Amino acid sequence: MSTCRGDALLKQAALALWSAVLAVSCVAPSRPGPELTADVCVYGATSAGVIAAIRAKAEGMDVVLLDADGWVGGLTTSGLGATDVGNRGAIGGLAREFYRRLRRHYDRPDAWTWQRRADFRGPGHRRGEDAAWTFEPSVAQATFAAMLSEAGVSPRRERLRRDGDGVVKEGNRVLALRCESGAVVRARVFLDCSYEGDLFAAAGCAYVVGREANALYGETLDGVQLAHATKHQFSRRVDPYVVPGEPASGLVAHVHAGGPGEQGARDRRVQAYCLRMCATDHPDNRVPWPKPPGYDEADYELLLRYFEAGSRHKPWHPVAMPNRKTDSNNNGAFSTDMLGGSDRWPEAGYAERRALYVAHLRYQQGLMWTLANHPRVPPEVREHFSGFGLARDEFVDHDHWPPMLYVREGRRLVGEAVVTERHCMGEEVAHDPVGMGAYAMDSHNTQRYVDEDGSARNEGDVQVRVPAPYGISYRALTPHFEDADNVLVPVGLSASHIAFGSVRMEPVFMVLAESAAVASAMAVTADCAVQDVAYVDLRARLLALGQVLGWPPPEEAGGRR
Repeated sequence: MSTCRGDALLKQAALALWSAVLAVSCVAPSRPGPELTADVCVYGATSAGVIAAIRAKAEGMDVVLLDADGWVGGLTTSGLGATDVGNRGAIGGLAREFYRRLRRHYDRPDAWTWQRRADFRGPGHRRGEDAAWTFEPSVAQATFAAMLSEAGVSPRRERLRRDGDGVVKEGNRVLALRCESGAVVRARVFLDCSYEGDLFAAAGCAYVVGREANALYGETLDGVQLAHATKHQFSRRVDPYVVPGEPASGLVAHVHAGGPGEQGARDRRVQAYCLRMCATDHPDNRVPWPKPPGYDEADYELLLRYFEAGSRHKPWHPVAMPNRKTDSNNNGAFSTDMLGGSDRWPEAGYAERRALYVAHLRYQQGLMWTLANHPRVPPEVREHFSGFGLARDEFVDHDHWPPMLYVREGRRLVGEAVVTERHCMGEEVAHDPVGMGAYAMDSHNTQRYVDEDGSARNEGDVQVRVPAPYGISYRALTPHFEDADNVLVPVGLSASHIAFGSVRMEPVFMVLAESAAVASAMAVTADCAVQDVAYVDLRARLLALGQVLGWPPPEEAGGRR
């Protein structure tokens, strides 16, 4: 190890031999399993994890990529085909190569099976641009598979043990991971590329779940947001009680008891999750919306009352993908987001997460069936939704539903630097950027409660544009040194809730993951803590790889892109 942090690292180096001996005894699995050794262990085969593993291998590292979800590519291959990018020019490196490969795919005539290329009117395929930003899940999956194969990286299906014994440390150094299968993975640097932050949490790194108080970082858009609760909101008064007008009768489904909290105050709520459905209106590729087991129209009473109050809003946002498919997102007061149903996810165990996934799936299945079939839904709305269905040729092993829940935020690291609203708005500048954020500060609603006038009301939605792309500090990817000196976090990075609402875009995760992989290789080569990687050298390497680290970048300034 480098001695640049003085006595702490000298002591740690002196204990290296003891660490090796302790590792043998401490990580012995309860069930016999293989022992894997690598320079870099990437935990989570999300889009970020895939890119991190490919880059680390290209940097000459021995790499182990652990697929904790059983689905390689994360949300990018699980329905989120409408890329939220903010500014395309801010995406470089391997992330941009991924989107370039998608463009090359769709430039082939044989890629268009359910419609002609000339008939596609969706976004993300600008004439003359080098990349495609909207795509089918199966195409994204095949593209990642090809990139992994070319790199010689094979994801391994393993999940971290969550019984408090999954991470083995000596001092502030992670020595190994213990997996549920009994496998033990030793590495010199660990990258947590999971959406939930399971690895860094188990490693004892400081983190937060939910929304900080505005006062903590001098923000205006964090915490409870009553003042901004104007979008995806009820436009008509809807009674939330089982017996209208009678509070004693109880609340209908998906409305919680109690108030929303104070403006700007801290709470542990997370923005609502959903499944990003891949739907189609092509009759030969359309699977009708299924009526889920145990369907109960009472689960959608609030929506039905909203229609009866006069709403004719079609509550979804189907963005056109190639081949007459969609990426379908939440839109409106009562839509695919299951408000309040996601709060437990970040710290839940695997069994509870599975139950929460099924609950979200059943909610969304019932919602879509209701919209297409229920007689209390206006005829024009029923007609619209009955013209769509699930794409038969997507997620074929999962009954055509996305296998992953859209975890919009999980645990967030509290690291050596914190990205805040001030960075997003350009009021504070990171001097060690390893990637750029450019999307609006975007938080979905977190809760639905009874307003003072006795009607249902949503809270949590914030949508505020950023003035320009902004740098994301390398130190936001690093835990505090005393927590862990060989862990990097490019997904659940150190950011406030509202700043994370801007950062949390798949291409940004990929960019940060590539930068983290390069830093990992540098830490291994220099035998130093990740916090001690020389930024001047890291920056030079990232620029050589085509990463964008400032705005405007040189090519933008020259008007080339």
